[in-house]
Amino acid sequence: MDEKRTVKVSKYLSKHLRHQPERIGLTLGEGGWVEIDALISAADAHGFRLTRDELDHVVANNDKRRFAVEGTRIRASQGHSVEVDLGLPPATPPAYLYHGTVARSLDPIRAEGLRPMNRHDVHLSADRETATRVGARRGRPVVLAVDAAAMHRDGHVFQVSANGVWLTKAVPPRYLRFPGPH
Repeated sequence: MDEKRTVKVSKYLSKHLRHQPERIGLTLGEGGWVEIDALISAADAHGFRLTRDELDHVVANNDKRRFAVEGTRIRASQGHSVEVDLGLPPATPPAYLYHGTVARSLDPIRAEGLRPMNRHDVHLSADRETATRVGARRGRPVVLAVDAAAMHRDGHVFQVSANGVWLTKAVPPRYLRFPGPH
């Protein structure tokens, strides 16, 4: 499977497993799971031919491990805009987590902190390199450090998805460390 097709299938899966399952007649089950055969049939019925081999290739080769397969089911690991309880237990975060963004977002973040926007949770990375890659998707990246240990001590709940993305409902500004002068 070539890279162009891999990206196309990955984006299709993200759209329908994270944001618009109803668009192709899917209903996400408990935990966001859907039967793989139902997904392939729904995609085909809506003009997107998808084979099981292509799906398996995308799941196995996605560098961000966006999707999880369990038996005959598949789900997005996180990032849903539709209501889904992934059933992730609370987890104790490392002392610091990181968030990649761009300079134009810094003023609202300084005022309001990190909010989930159209998702259910704020996504945080365990390392600066990953946060840098995330921020670079929207321009020149700026990496913010999150004092996750202090947040956790203060009662904020963290979860970690199967692909290592840390999730929390919001990050108030007092827990953020901005690069450079304030």
